Amino acid sequence: MYCPWCHEEIIPDVTWTNLIRIQDDIKVCRKCKDQFPFIQSPCCKTCSRPMKREGICDDCRRWDSSEWKGLLQQNISVFSYTPFMKDVMTRWKYRGDYVLIYMFEKELKKKFSEHFSDLDAVLVPIPLSEERLQERGFNQAEAVASLLPFPIKHALTRIRSEKQAKKTRAQRLLSSNPFQPTQNIHQPVILIDDLYTTGMTMRWAAQILMACGTPHVFSFTLIRS
Repeated sequence: MYCPWCHEEIIPDVTWTNLIRIQDDIKVCRKCKDQFPFIQSPCCKTCSRPMKREGICDDCRRWDSSEWKGLLQQNISVFSYTPFMKDVMTRWKYRGDYVLIYMFEKELKKKFSEHFSDLDAVLVPIPLSEERLQERGFNQAEAVASLLPFPIKHALTRIRSEKQAKKTRAQRLLSSNPFQPTQNIHQPVILIDDLYTTGMTMRWAAQILMACGTPHVFSFTLIRS
């Protein structure tokens, strides 16, 4: 068994109690796992941004005082956007190393269960444009969603292929909604994506879904930048 990130051989501590579970539990070596930047309290109750004390961050306060208020109930993220995670994202997302998502499978499932296990919801991955999908070879949001226990519905399509990552917050706010609906969903939705930055993408998606009858929209992301 080898670590998918550093490719070092993983030699687990085998005992009678963990012998059966060991193949399922170990996906990454201890050295690499120690670099995982877990988001822990205190963090923003609305978007998971790490903070010095519990509460609501300034960005979420601005959302709540704008026309976007109430569209997104809450975002839950697992990791912060550190240099280590940036390197992982580059290799996974832009160089097509799909298997890297399994490094985080256990942590994704645990965090998701802690927040959404009692919610009767469906997962809606944030879609890529056809151009971006051909470029990358897979949709990273679908990769995250595939590891989670709720049903997946592709209720949105992307009609523009602008790269949001290079835009400022002001530029994102001035952009028009890039999504269109493909079906109506009349139960809570959890939007799935790899990265939460300003929250604009999630609110665009929520705006479309709620206009088509979705009562509540949450989001779950691998990373909070």
